[in-house]
Amino acid sequence: MRHTVVLFGEAEKGQFQRPYPVKDLSQLIDSFGHPPPESEGLFFAIQALLFERDLLYFRVTEEGFSANDYLKGFHILQNSKEIAKIDAICLPGVGDNKILKASEKISHKHKSFLIVDQKALFDYLTM
Repeated sequence: MRHTVVLFGEAEKGQFQRPYPVKDLSQLIDSFGHPPPESEGLFFAIQALLFERDLLYFRVTEEGFSANDYLKGFHILQNSKEIAKIDAICLPGVGDNKILKASEKISHKHKSFLIVDQKALFDYLTM
């Protein structure tokens, strides 16, 4: 059984506020292009695929700061009947308490892990 990782990150191309199921690296590159400077989302996506995880990628305008993109994505995840289980939610660059709090509903519902980078972990632990 493969585990599902939901990832929010910046990308060169693709629609915003829409979930993209990604099965392999070539699909990832075709769908999203190159990573923007300072972005970590596509690098985390590559790691998820290399570890043979199913990936659901949401493109956001700016990692960590586009609250509307994140909240819309959480709303889609919360109301989706097609996503049976989410094993991890990856939010690189997110330090905004509003976004982190909103992600908790999904994490609790699916009993999933929250994956963040070092800077966001400090923000999460001190909120």
